[in-house]
Amino acid sequence: MKLLLAEDTRDLNRSVTALLQMQGCVVDSAFDGEQALEFLKNDSYDCVVLDIMMPKVDGYGVLAEMRRRHIGTPVLLLTAKAEIEDRVTGLDAGADDYLPKPFAAKELLARIRALTRRRKMDDFEELRFGSLVLSADKYTLSAANSVRLSNKEFDLMALLMANTDLAFSGEHLLERVWKHDETAQDDAVRLYISYLNRKLQAIGACCTICKTGGGYQLTEVSAP
Repeated sequence: MKLLLAEDTRDLNRSVTALLQMQGCVVDSAFDGEQALEFLKNDSYDCVVLDIMMPKVDGYGVLAEMRRRHIGTPVLLLTAKAEIEDRVTGLDAGADDYLPKPFAAKELLARIRALTRRRKMDDFEELRFGSLVLSADKYTLSAANSVRLSNKEFDLMALLMANTDLAFSGEHLLERVWKHDETAQDDAVRLYISYLNRKLQAIGACCTICKTGGGYQLTEVSAP
């Protein structure tokens, strides 16, 4: 799993980051809401853990901006506030779960696992397109190098790699990949396509996801 942790208390941030890394997670750590939004601008995650009381931009603000951008990543709010009103505010703003401080490490891990539980991929172990390999057991995309994908990135890439002869409209991709998220719009598709194209470039893949008149399609490109 790839996680974003936004927590301004540095000791807590470091201890939670270490805990998650011990569980095999890849963790980006932010110490304020502005830094969290910058991470979200440049990458995608399987889960975002947000402290509500942060400088520059609070957790509610980060969450609101995520949903405005149609980033459907599960969000766990982590906060000292335990009043019912605060929980309702967070959930109404689009959070998926709420964990008051202080919390037990086991409970934090259990809640993250519940939010990021992946569907089993029984139909294939890996997909190939030219030198590109998508691995279902590791959620990795490989060419000259390898990179891990988030859930949405994986589902989107799997659909495109399994149908390289087809171009998918944004509406079709929303129906297939964001089928349980009624709030998702075309902006979400464009955002995740941009994430994947950056990763394709980073791993040295000789292909890209192009937008044509018929929609989005995975296409081979000439090596530089």
